[in-house]
Amino acid sequence: MTPALTFLGAAGTVTGAKFLLETARARVLLECGMFQGPRALRERNWAPPPLDPACLDAVVLSHAHIDHSGYLPRLAREGFRGPIFCSPGTADLLHIMLPDAARLQEEEAEYRNRAGATRYRPALPLFTEADAGRALALVRPTPFEQGFEPGEGVAARFHLSGHILGASIVAVETDGRRLVYSGDLGRYDVPVMRDPAPVAAADTLLVESTYGNRRHPADDGTPVIARAVQRAVEQRGLLLIPAFAIGRTQDLLFLLRALEEAGRIPPIAVYLDSPMAIEATLVYGQHPEEHDAQTRQVAAAGGRPFAPGCLRLSRTAADSKRLNDLEGPALIVAGSGMATGGRILHHLRRRLPEARTTVLFVGYQAAGTRGRALREGAARVRIFGEDVPVRATILATDALSAHADQAETLRWLAGFQRPRHLFLIVFQRLDDRRLDPLL
Repeated sequence: MTPALTFLGAAGTVTGAKFLLETARARVLLECGMFQGPRALRERNWAPPPLDPACLDAVVLSHAHIDHSGYLPRLAREGFRGPIFCSPGTADLLHIMLPDAARLQEEEAEYRNRAGATRYRPALPLFTEADAGRALALVRPTPFEQGFEPGEGVAARFHLSGHILGASIVAVETDGRRLVYSGDLGRYDVPVMRDPAPVAAADTLLVESTYGNRRHPADDGTPVIARAVQRAVEQRGLLLIPAFAIGRTQDLLFLLRALEEAGRIPPIAVYLDSPMAIEATLVYGQHPEEHDAQTRQVAAAGGRPFAPGCLRLSRTAADSKRLNDLEGPALIVAGSGMATGGRILHHLRRRLPEARTTVLFVGYQAAGTRGRALREGAARVRIFGEDVPVRATILATDALSAHADQAETLRWLAGFQRPRHLFLIVFQRLDDRRLDPLL
């Protein structure tokens, strides 16, 4: 049998990454992501698995983001019992993210049953915390640049991609052919993470193209961050920053500390109001092998790379509620990054009507989200069933993206000898998902 590759997700849509590699002796799944976004996409998670999970030899993950890893508990629930290979950093983040995703599933099902907001009797979670535990028991942390065998006759290796902690470029060799999958490719010359590792050769190359048609801003995001902090100080108000718990929050904390130490912003109390972000930041600190030289230098000098001078952690719901009485100037970082849920909604509902409030968006805001509406100048937004007037000043920067842009992707691709097959993951629509043979 000639090795074959089947696209089971991330084809014609951004999410749900799953790529099945089949040889005469092995079946290996690259990525195991959930579909996210509009309802039509989310419903695809409930369809029967596109293959028998019990027949898989292994899963190989590039990184921990839910659109790449979130279907693992469901896979384990449906009978998968093989190893899940990933980098050590990814393994640590999975232990945070998968149980959290399961709790959200269970809470949503419980709410729908209580409110009668379901056509199913009863509404069930896609997976449970017990399912997440089953999946986590299968995780096999594997260091970068160390070979492993996810299936008979299949050799694989992780290379650092720099997207988030643990993110990997996956190289697989079988039957004399070499497949390289970029995963979510990181950026060059940005704080915290090392640059993407060069890879020289592939017969088949799968590369993400999330920003394949555009370039990121030339600055590092610090001008607008400094302006937002300065406004909060001048207005004696709150600066609210919705931020993704993993990756973006750590970048933001690093930059706030650096700006403060350089005297570019005055000292300000920073409240990290996200249990997941708190846990993830601790994990980031435990993996200096993935940090760039600047971050390692801060730690070597006795500093804490991800701790501005007055960092305060809001771990519990009670801690978060106490921020309702907080007087500025102060800064609150909370999830979610697009203001679609999480603790940031409580702060926005309370503070958006105040003209002295500043809101800073530091990530992409998808169409249909509150974040996009606020960024585009909405006069009112609906939060918890209320129409909340917007008198706050809204600022934004796209400079902190963790995805390689067009120029950075081309820079990484320039290191390759010409591959026989090149597939751009995300934007290329594949009407025939079966590509056989490929390698």
